[in-house]
Order: sequence, then structure tokens, then C-alpha cells
Amino acid sequence: MKKAKIYVPSKTSMQSGLAKSNKWVIEFETKNPGVNPLMGWESSSDTLSELNLEFSTKELAIEYAKKNKIVFELIEPQKRNVIKKSYADNFLK
Repeated sequence: MKKAKIYVPSKTSMQSGLAKSNKWVIEFETKNPGVNPLMGWESSSDTLSELNLEFSTKELAIEYAKKNKIVFELIEPQKRNVIKKSYADNFLK
């Protein structure tokens, strides 16, 4: 059986906004990863490891996985702790 994880990808370190953080992704697990003897990179003959499917909602991703008999692990996104700061606070201490 195919195994996958469903999650919301985190924002990249190159962006400060939350663009593309509202999509849910199904990512398949790599079977039998091996090390390329020439370059030392991890490789696999499993082509599903290269496939990432994007969905607009969590429910659509779960429905797709159940319809295609994919065993999945659901990883819920963590809530952000927003600490409101004021520039003036740097000078008041």
C-alpha cells in the first residue's frame, strides 16, 4: 500500500508573508532509499516520491486519499504565536 502524509507546508525562509501557506499537500513516502555511490545523494527507483499533490482544503486531500486507498498521516498545522511589538518599546527601557 502507498503511504503518504498530508500537511500544510511551512513558509520558506526567503519570504516574510504567508503566501502559499493555505494549500494542503499530499507527499508520498520514499520506498527503499539508497545512496548514489558517485555523488553521495539519496536516490530511489520509486517515482511516487517525486509526486506532491496540492489541495485547497484538508477535507479534499483526505477524500482523495481515501478514494485511492492511500494510507495517510495527517499533520495539523501549528498556530502562530504573534507577539505585537512596537518600535518605541526599544527606547522606553
